[in-house]
Amino acid sequence: QVQLVESGGGLVQAGGSLRLSCAASGSISRFAGMGWYRQAPGKQRELVATISSGDTINYADSMKGRFTISSDNTKNTVYLQMNSLKPEDTAVYYCYGLMIPRVYWGQGTQVTVSS
Repeated sequence: QVQLVESGGGLVQAGGSLRLSCAASGSISRFAGMGWYRQAPGKQRELVATISSGDTINYADSMKGRFTISSDNTKNTVYLQMNSLKPEDTAVYYCYGLMIPRVYWGQGTQVTVSS
């Protein structure tokens, strides 16, 4: 059974930073890709950042230059470093892992940015 567990969310002031972690049950090299989505209240889930098994990285335009995705195969963990946070970054952040043909999701971690 594949499990993804997020951590690192919380309350931070605008301009602050948080680092989210997504720990997988087993090697993350099994995944064709991993990444982060987020969902704000009343809005659709949106892409934040992705990292492929070949370390190709993509960001949503609004996150470029502020967010950094990385992975540590020794810890079976994917990270999302978030800097210069804005109130509009407030959302539940979900980690996902693509093991073709299935996508696995974590339970989400709340990030709240106060103005």
